Amino acid sequence: MTLEETMRELERLGTEQTRKTYLRHGAPQPLSGVNFGPLTVLKKRIGTDAALARALWASGHTEARLLATMVVDAPEMPWKELDAWAKGLDWHTLTDVFVTNVVLRSPHAAKALTWTQSKSEWVGRAGWQSLSALLMKTEVLAGEDLLPWVKRIEQELPGAKNRVREAMNSALIAVGSTGGAVQTAALATAKRLGKVEVDHGDTACETPDAAQYIQKMQARKEAKAKAPARKPAAKKPAAKKAAASKRTRARA
Repeated sequence: MTLEETMRELERLGTEQTRKTYLRHGAPQPLSGVNFGPLTVLKKRIGTDAALARALWASGHTEARLLATMVVDAPEMPWKELDAWAKGLDWHTLTDVFVTNVVLRSPHAAKALTWTQSKSEWVGRAGWQSLSALLMKTEVLAGEDLLPWVKRIEQELPGAKNRVREAMNSALIAVGSTGGAVQTAALATAKRLGKVEVDHGDTACETPDAAQYIQKMQARKEAKAKAPARKPAAKKPAAKKAAASKRTRARA
């Protein structure tokens, strides 16, 4: 599909209800109001198209940029381009989709953690969301010392920008899910920080309580460790299975 064809399709797929929802969640104009269901269908029609992805991203159109993250050839994106896309982020949902669809599929995913040092709200959020995603969905950081991240979160979260605080809170939960001394440190930090306040705008969204989440994960792990191992179901002898099969066929 060409850029013009894709933009026409986005306009056709848009609804006023979705448009209003996006605006309430902070999406910038221009936008058409296309939710993720139709975007996923459109992505399947297009497949991977790096040139189209770049054109969609450059358009500045909200759904075009969401679609761009879906059709770009993320494993082949050079770091310079990945970094440029991060610097072009302009709202929280696009940031999160960019991390999931592009950063996690990039060979530069670990380098994306440098974005946590950015003063930009959206670049900073992308960095902390990348930390969460790498911990929860990959083995990239397996064996890494995570205590410095806990210390940074405790020091920096109170003064961070709104949507960066939200991402740092998620990162603290992700770090706390790893267990051991790091989990203990993350839980202590979460308790000292208390419930993180985030302005979600005119929505019903809420920020999870990191301490509660970490404690729940800890309790689940302990319960799983104490649970007796299930015994494998006894196998029927071959002769009995054959006889049972014959009886079934006879009744049929």
